[in-house]
Amino acid sequence: MVKHIYVIRHCEAQGQSSDASLTEQGFHQAEVLAKFFADKKIDRIITSPFLRAIQTIEPLSTRGNINVEIDERLSERILGTSDLPDWYEKLRATFTDLELKFEGGESSNEAMERIVNVVEETIKSESEHTIIVSHGNIITLLLKNYHNDIDFQFWTQLRNPDVFRLSVKDHEMTLDHIWK
Repeated sequence: MVKHIYVIRHCEAQGQSSDASLTEQGFHQAEVLAKFFADKKIDRIITSPFLRAIQTIEPLSTRGNINVEIDERLSERILGTSDLPDWYEKLRATFTDLELKFEGGESSNEAMERIVNVVEETIKSESEHTIIVSHGNIITLLLKNYHNDIDFQFWTQLRNPDVFRLSVKDHEMTLDHIWK
């Protein structure tokens, strides 16, 4: 049996706070995303508690009458709690030193561990076709866990939304970028 886990980066949002809503374009993207998945079997949807992630998957969950599970471990990674005017360079550095962390923040390894745990639990579950909705930085770390060549540059090229498929068969995992 092959298990498919679709990893979705949320649609375009109005900001970075946990309560930031999708933009008008983001709501349109969410409808397009629902159409993209219309012919795919989906057993389960798990999402970040952030509003933009929930709004991204609502059209699909409504059409498919699929319950949405909220999982705090899918929240975006916290780089730090203090103002970081040079956050971009600091973020880049965390992809080189996976243990590097800033005041009140998580290291890349810490953030990676929590999202990988969600995926590993999903692989062990009964569900064969699962959607996970999360955020760019932590999704990049998830994919890096399975493909070490994924790096900071990969993160800079992500789109809103973006979709990847992790397929698992006989303990072998393949990764496909399926959003065109």
